[in-house]
Amino acid sequence: MIRFLAFAVLLAWPVAGQAAGPVDPDWPCVQRRQPQLSVAQLWSGPPVDAAIEARAKAPEIRRLAEVIALRRTSMNQAERLVEEFAQGATREDLTALFLATFGQIQTARDRVMAGITRYAHQQEALDSQIEDKRHRFQEMTEAEPQDFDAMDDLEEEIDWATRIFVDRQQALTYVCETPVILEQRAFALGRTIAAKLPRQP
Repeated sequence: MIRFLAFAVLLAWPVAGQAAGPVDPDWPCVQRRQPQLSVAQLWSGPPVDAAIEARAKAPEIRRLAEVIALRRTSMNQAERLVEEFAQGATREDLTALFLATFGQIQTARDRVMAGITRYAHQQEALDSQIEDKRHRFQEMTEAEPQDFDAMDDLEEEIDWATRIFVDRQQALTYVCETPVILEQRAFALGRTIAAKLPRQP
């Protein structure tokens, strides 16, 4: 059992690091790390200036941005809300709505990225603990006389820790998709809002 699970650890842990290029304990995901998004990447409408930034802080815009930025708000629902807001809204209003929405998504994405970093460090620490236990087990098998009860206990610890490690590594695959999902949502909302911009005279 130990040999099988240890092999699973070897398979599970390095994969993400290899996919990301140089080993980075802060980023274990296959997806390329992009620490920050920018408005320019996602917005094709009017440029953001100080007046837009001030307008984005208006309560009615902030409240709507909070709702449409949420992943539990379907895109169909978000589009309907943007459509309602766009009736009579100016280009500045819609640009401010995107900026406020972008800020909400960026904040959520930052929290996820920080969580992935903590997750990666926890996995690295657990991997080190498993390796230490394996070395201790090897030493116990070579010792005379052998303490079979202690060996059984340590084998069980290794088995349990390795199962936890592999389960968490599998869960990491889904966790790593979240920043990408948030990026895609920001881009989709940017297109939706930009499509409602009144035409310039």
